[in-house]
Amino acid sequence: MLVPSRRLSGVLLDLLFPQRCVGCQREGQLLCCACSSAAPRLQPPLCRHCGMTWSGSSLCHACRTHPLKLDGLRSVFYFEGVIRQSVHHLKYSNLRALAMPLALLMREYLETVPCPGEILVPVPLHQRRLKERGYNQSALLARELGRLANLPMLEGSLVRRRDTPPQAKTTSAEERRRNVAEAFACADLRLKGREVILIDDVATTGATLEAAAEALRNAGTSSVWALTLAREI
Repeated sequence: MLVPSRRLSGVLLDLLFPQRCVGCQREGQLLCCACSSAAPRLQPPLCRHCGMTWSGSSLCHACRTHPLKLDGLRSVFYFEGVIRQSVHHLKYSNLRALAMPLALLMREYLETVPCPGEILVPVPLHQRRLKERGYNQSALLARELGRLANLPMLEGSLVRRRDTPPQAKTTSAEERRRNVAEAFACADLRLKGREVILIDDVATTGATLEAAAEALRNAGTSSVWALTLAREI
């Protein structure tokens, strides 16, 4: 039986350069079951709005005083340990294959903590940064998650029109909000009336997600929830 050339080249690469877990370095997978199972998760009970672990009323203190301008936000893991390593490898080391196991963890999360929506929209990069990196890590996650969850993914409608400095270089929540204010826009009306789930790798203050959600609402979406792999606190 003939083996397709792409599959054969993949087999040869695995033999020559076996995959190693980014956490424990064990051969076999880019993210092994032991490391992903040990990664700290945001466990219920959760704040009904922002998705942070919260054992009080339905809304945490932050959401009662300064709620995020989203219909809701959910995150799977805390941004530390092997998840932090995985995100860094995905974004900065061109390890695009990590998108599949990470998206699988996001899909498993959605089975127990639903996130309302009918279409996935990745948070876009500015064209300059996309050209430098060669890919958008959030789009990779959204594409794999869409395939696993049987949800459509749409790129190109939500665009980043301002090339803002990286959020990691800001020093406060207010500076993050100013940094991404009016940074996004919708190039067309393909998302009008749709229930959108914004996909990103990491949420910190939620400023980027809020700015993207504002652009989506201006384009007439009916709801905007956000789902991220990780949450930085």
